[in-house]
Amino acid sequence: MHKLRQSALLKICFICFSLWLLILALSAQARIGTVFVRVSLDHADWLYKPGEPVKFKIFVIQDGQPVPNAQVTYGFGPEMMPPTTEKTVTVPAEGLTIDGGTMKEAGFLRCIATTEMYGRRYRGLATAGFAPEQIKPTTTDPADFDAFWNAGKEALAKLPVDAKLTLLPELCTANVNVYHVSLQNVSGDGNNAPSRLYGILAEPKAPGKYPAILEVPGAGIRPYRGRVDLAERGIISLQIGIHGLPVNLPQEVYDSLGRSGVASYWTYNLDNKDRYYYRRVYLGCVRANDFLTQHPKFDGTNLGVMGGSQGGALSIVTAGLDPRVKALAAYYPALSDVTGYLNNRAGGWPHMFRQAGAGSHRTPEKIETTKYYDVVNFARRVKAPGLYTWGFNDETCPPTSMYSSYNVITAKKELMLALETGHNQVPEQTERVNNWIVNFVKP
Repeated sequence: MHKLRQSALLKICFICFSLWLLILALSAQARIGTVFVRVSLDHADWLYKPGEPVKFKIFVIQDGQPVPNAQVTYGFGPEMMPPTTEKTVTVPAEGLTIDGGTMKEAGFLRCIATTEMYGRRYRGLATAGFAPEQIKPTTTDPADFDAFWNAGKEALAKLPVDAKLTLLPELCTANVNVYHVSLQNVSGDGNNAPSRLYGILAEPKAPGKYPAILEVPGAGIRPYRGRVDLAERGIISLQIGIHGLPVNLPQEVYDSLGRSGVASYWTYNLDNKDRYYYRRVYLGCVRANDFLTQHPKFDGTNLGVMGGSQGGALSIVTAGLDPRVKALAAYYPALSDVTGYLNNRAGGWPHMFRQAGAGSHRTPEKIETTKYYDVVNFARRVKAPGLYTWGFNDETCPPTSMYSSYNVITAKKELMLALETGHNQVPEQTERVNNWIVNFVKP
């Protein structure tokens, strides 16, 4: 009996010891999780009058809870410019409110805050807008702008469209046929010799007449699969590339070209307006519309264009060049007021004038060429109604540059702000843009 009691006692002790070890292990577990640096403003609409003070509030959050006494470095100043104030501080659990100063003129004031935890750097920002509707562009409108582009369109019109279509059965659906398309376009060598423009056409299978939408691409080089979703909604859609290459090649082909053949294409021949890379691109968008308006199922009237970033720029450019466009939707348009940096403020992507000094692009010839390609000067000529959308935290296409284009548009326009977004779009934004342009072009 004594031995049984001793054995039972040992078991109890072993169980208690095991529980103690488990509790100790749980209490010693390392905590890990994504850290968020949040920067907010004291105005819900992020808008201020010139001269009105701004207050930024900084939080550091992990697992939905504040991180007490986090070390944060923050700086604020005009967007894309070196910060006018920079400090490293301890942020309490309830957050840290800082005085961000003000701006006396129309523009944007940005606060960027960073912290380091777990060997990683985390970053957040917020951007205050000061009377952005009053921002004026820094670029100027060349006297021969219209003559230059009319000559380009006349050269393009002399070339047959020469469309070549290849059915892509793997992309077709019960209601939509999808094709790889090749069209004839002017070249980029200044002598208007022909080149090719490629894209993906998606068209409803059912007989009838349909509106059409051209989707123009963001920067870079990649394959495309077409906008089958638009075709399913009764739209003839054409999604194009801009580099004169088929758009259905393996991804590794584009990756290789992106590292070599078309790296920094936005500066190719920037010193010559007749040979600049985007001349062929801009005229190629008109050529894409030539193809769509000649499509046997096109309804003859309703043509839209849409895109984001470089595609947002090309949407405005296409509408400015081509009166056949009846509606456009542009996400965060690039190539807008690129000369801003020459005037001590943010300029648009691709920021070719941001760097000064030896080897920079700040030459009279290159500055002059941009005037013929800056989105601002096409925006002046837009007649079609448009929906435009971006966020204040965009560091690729700064809001100063985008407002420079938007503010000179005299056509009917609507601006949809997703304030906290940077160079990206949220699902709600995408859905509304798609619905807007589909509803506009469908009679």
